[in-house]
Amino acid sequence: MKRIVEKRRKRLKRKVHIRKNLSGTPEKPRMSVFRSNNHMYVQVIDDASGTTLASASTVEAEFKGMRNSVENGAKIGEVIGKRLLDKNIQTVVFDRNGYLYHGIVKSVADGARKAGLKF
Repeated sequence: MKRIVEKRRKRLKRKVHIRKNLSGTPEKPRMSVFRSNNHMYVQVIDDASGTTLASASTVEAEFKGMRNSVENGAKIGEVIGKRLLDKNIQTVVFDRNGYLYHGIVKSVADGARKAGLKF
């Protein structure tokens, strides 16, 4: 149990270190990725006003049955990319939320790039 608590504490410490330098604006919002053991969530946030502009997750009805995997991460990335392009947002700042840029987090970013987002 102590190992799990230690892993979480280290990730939160990395997250704070990263977030000191990252901020989303209305022109270039922040795309934050969170992954749990079962699901993944992506939010696009305007930090100036504190609002969420778009979101996608495996909890939504259209993604019923999706779990954490690299392939599903790419699908979620494409969906969030399309939702942002519909709102005329082409560039974002990618916030990996303390996770390593590897595996699911990388596939979400690659899927968003494939949909046409720039970051």
